[in-house]
Amino acid sequence: MGEQQHVKFPKEVIDEYAALGVDLQALFSAGHLGTRMGVQILEASADRVVGTMPVEGNTQPYGLLHGGASAVLAETLGSIGSMLHGGTSKIAVGVDLNCTHHRGARSGLVTGVATPLHRGRSTATYEIVISDEEGRRVCSARLTCMLRDVNRGDTERFSGGTAT
Repeated sequence: MGEQQHVKFPKEVIDEYAALGVDLQALFSAGHLGTRMGVQILEASADRVVGTMPVEGNTQPYGLLHGGASAVLAETLGSIGSMLHGGTSKIAVGVDLNCTHHRGARSGLVTGVATPLHRGRSTATYEIVISDEEGRRVCSARLTCMLRDVNRGDTERFSGGTAT
């Protein structure tokens, strides 16, 4: 469950980050929390980020997908899109997350798709739609990230593969 699948990145993005010595697979892996929850990033670009998460292991006491788990998936996907939009000179930091839960999921995988609503110089906002295996919407989320300049210490953490 903790292994990261190969993510599809645009070639120009791979080249841009590789020039800085940044491991894209580690940087966009969903981090330690995402790994514990089984989040897998399948596709990543500033225009569209797709990821999955198992329902099993991420439920509340009634056996339904926990709303907080949906929030983790949404923030992960929106943050990746925001960071790719900002490029290598910016860090995306979530400042607002809104989730509306439409239906419960009891098993299988949920899939999240993040697409941009706004991409500016200092903020980026993504809509994230999370659906069950039948394509039914489980959650609608919106994430706004502040895009701040990269500091010297940030690059050192990223090149070590431990983005925080």
